[in-house]
Amino acid sequence: MIPARYSASRFPGKLMQDLGGKPVILRTYEATVATNLFDAVFVVTDSEIIYNEIVNNGGQAIMSKKEHECGSDRIAEAVEHMDIDIVINVQGDEPFTDKESLSKLINVFKDDHDKSIDLASLMVHITDEDDIKNPNTVKVVLDHFDFALYFSRSPIPYPRDKSVNVKYYKHKGVYAFRKEAILDFYRLPMLTLEASEKLEQLRYLEYGKRIKMVETDVEGVEIDTPEDLERAKKIWK
Repeated sequence: MIPARYSASRFPGKLMQDLGGKPVILRTYEATVATNLFDAVFVVTDSEIIYNEIVNNGGQAIMSKKEHECGSDRIAEAVEHMDIDIVINVQGDEPFTDKESLSKLINVFKDDHDKSIDLASLMVHITDEDDIKNPNTVKVVLDHFDFALYFSRSPIPYPRDKSVNVKYYKHKGVYAFRKEAILDFYRLPMLTLEASEKLEQLRYLEYGKRIKMVETDVEGVEIDTPEDLERAKKIWK
């Protein structure tokens, strides 16, 4: 599932911006399909413009029936009555979606025989100080078993002792869910941590869900700003 909202707050209409002759959302859809990992790939959107773009190019799309605050809610509505077990959420602004990273997420559930993991997500090791301090770069801290303890726009952990060799991880907004977990998310109200940080993944933690984090070396480009789009264009060339 690829949630696709047209009116993004930081960069309205970004998913319909041109990237190498096609809109960003179509590039993302095609990259996801090209992995050959999925039984079906859908764009889930509130926009007729995005819906028509995908369908007119031979893809599958679903129009949301309700207004939604976040991508997880949009996906939950779409899958509620589908006969499925695992749902992957690929962000619509990630045209460089790759097979290797998505395979790692899927394998988490293949190995989870007692179904103790509610969802899994990707992270990338970062070392650039500007990245670590940038509030648009969401950081995640882990327990000893690579389950998420917290996500924040702030630098976490805070480096009070500079001699400690702490690793910083950037959270990539790509998730794999058990269907039950995303439906629970859909039915539960937002709490204060999610409302404060504006990070939907905190709702899962606040309600006791377990998020297994998987490291990937593929950072890609998330298109959140016009500057990101220009960077993506250079990489695409």
